[in-house]
Amino acid sequence: MRFQTPLIPGVLIQRYKRFLADVRLADGTEVTAHCANPGSMLGLKEPGMKVWLEPNDDPKKKLKYGWRLVDHENGHFTGVDTSVPNRALRVAFEAGEVPEVADYENVRAEVKYGTNSRIDFLLTGEGRRDCYLEVKCVTLSREAGLGEFPDSVTARGAKHLVELTEMVRTGHRAIMFYLVQRTDCSRVTLAADIDPTYAAGFATARAAGVEVMCYDTKISPDGVWLGKPLPFFDPD
Repeated sequence: MRFQTPLIPGVLIQRYKRFLADVRLADGTEVTAHCANPGSMLGLKEPGMKVWLEPNDDPKKKLKYGWRLVDHENGHFTGVDTSVPNRALRVAFEAGEVPEVADYENVRAEVKYGTNSRIDFLLTGEGRRDCYLEVKCVTLSREAGLGEFPDSVTARGAKHLVELTEMVRTGHRAIMFYLVQRTDCSRVTLAADIDPTYAAGFATARAAGVEVMCYDTKISPDGVWLGKPLPFFDPD
C-alpha cells in the first residue's frame, strides 16, 4: 500500500493528548500532526526521534499532516498509524497473498458481530466455514528482534478475544492476526507484564481453537506492504 502523498522527514518534539504530535521540519518550521495511534507508543515517542509525515490539502481535515513512520536511522522503520495494517491487509487478502486464507473468495471489512463489535475482516467462500479475522498492530519491541502486543492495557482487545472464542464455539473459524508494523522483528509474543488480563484471555481463546497468525511488513517512506510469516512464542 503506497502512501497517497510523498512523505516528508522531521524531528519529533513531543507527542501529547494521544492523537497530536509536534514536529520540526527540515526548514525549521514547527507543525502539529495527527497521530493515528491510541496506544502508549512505548519506545516510539521520544523527543528527537526522526519521523516521517504525510502532508494533505484536504479542507475537511483540521491538521495538514499525519504522522506515519518512525525512522530508527539504522535502516529500520516502524509504522505508527494503526489504520494502515487493515488497509494493507485488505489488498493482500484480495490478491490471495496470504496462503492461510487464500481460498476465501469474499472479503468484507468492519462487519457487525458479537456484542456491539465489528470484526476487522469476515472471509467467506463456498464450502468453507466463515472466517472471523481480527487484526492487531504490533509496534512494541523491548528486546532486539522481538515484537510484543499490547503496548498498554487493552480492554477492547480482551473483549475481541472473548468474541472470537464464541465464534469458534458456534462452528466458525476465528483468527487473531498480529501484523508487526516494524522492520526489525523476527518473532512475536505477548507483553503479559503490561496486560496480564489480555494474556489470560489469549490463552483461553487459543485453547478454544482461535488461530494465531503473525506477519511482518515491508516499510519505507514510499509505503507499507505485507511481508512474511513470523513465529509466535508464548510469553514466559
